[in-house]
Amino acid sequence: MTARFNMLDNAFAAKLGKRFAGLNLMLEQSTLPKATRELVMLRASQINGCAFCVDMHTKDAQAAGETSVRLHLAAVWREATVFTDAERAALALSEEATRIADAAPGVSDETWAQVRKHYDDDQIAALVCLIGLINAANRMNIIAGTQGGSYQPGMFADFVTTPAAS
Repeated sequence: MTARFNMLDNAFAAKLGKRFAGLNLMLEQSTLPKATRELVMLRASQINGCAFCVDMHTKDAQAAGETSVRLHLAAVWREATVFTDAERAALALSEEATRIADAAPGVSDETWAQVRKHYDDDQIAALVCLIGLINAANRMNIIAGTQGGSYQPGMFADFVTTPAAS
């Protein structure tokens, strides 16, 4: 199977992609732990069935020192003992926000209370935006038919840091 459309080969889509990636760079500057960011992006991508993003975030997390045990257990985090309470709160928020159309009323008060317990306002802002961005990225990749398996950590470094033309 090949991709339907290569977003990086289209000048207009590439400009949009650079701006989108710029938002992720801002999130990397937040105090939300890198491990939490990668777990949240991985879990949302698993739920959405985005092979490219599962590939990317698994490999990026490994490159940042994440263990294979935690990565393998991310899909079943509720039944695993390897996640902190703070990570569990973030994973629950990621799942509920990703499945927002499937389970009214969306994010539960219980999950929100756990998020508030473990994260400050800046981290919550980063977490909310991160979940929104990964869900958007998942959808774009699924629509375009972007395949998983060939991602290498750092392969978009030049793309992300090069300014987008107007």
